[in-house]
Amino acid sequence: MTAAEVLNVLEAVQDPEIPVLNIVELGIVRNVHLENNRVQVDITPTYSGCPALQAIEEAIVRLLQEQGFQQVIVRKVFQEPWTTDWMTEKAREKLRAYGIAPPAPHHEEAPDFIPLPFLSKHTLSAIPCPFCGATQTRQTSAFGSTACKALFFCEACQQPFEYFKAC
Repeated sequence: MTAAEVLNVLEAVQDPEIPVLNIVELGIVRNVHLENNRVQVDITPTYSGCPALQAIEEAIVRLLQEQGFQQVIVRKVFQEPWTTDWMTEKAREKLRAYGIAPPAPHHEEAPDFIPLPFLSKHTLSAIPCPFCGATQTRQTSAFGSTACKALFFCEACQQPFEYFKAC
């Protein structure tokens, strides 16, 4: 099996907190190393305290052992922090179809720029509703069903929705 084939297999591992996304399109799988009948998968969690990480690791090990690998190592890599820019466009569309406003692409403004999980009033007013696309939205809570999401309300279609925070 090649590294690309392992990545295809890993697309079967869903994010336990957002089950419409798999870990490859979410961008947390950073690398696959193969050696004989051993595979190492490097992952970068969306944030260091992600409660879904243990379940994701267990799913990776179980799935790759089912594929015949005798030794499966999941290594957490924190050297470069995960960013929503690592999400695929397909993942963003899946979020929107699921009723979660996807994060806007992040663009580094300077080499020493450090992204903060902060939503300014300007950013908050620009979060489009995933149901109707209107930008007349407001934040109702800094946290949603998970720490990586915030709760919003659309004034146009009167629907509450979650926003996947950009970082």
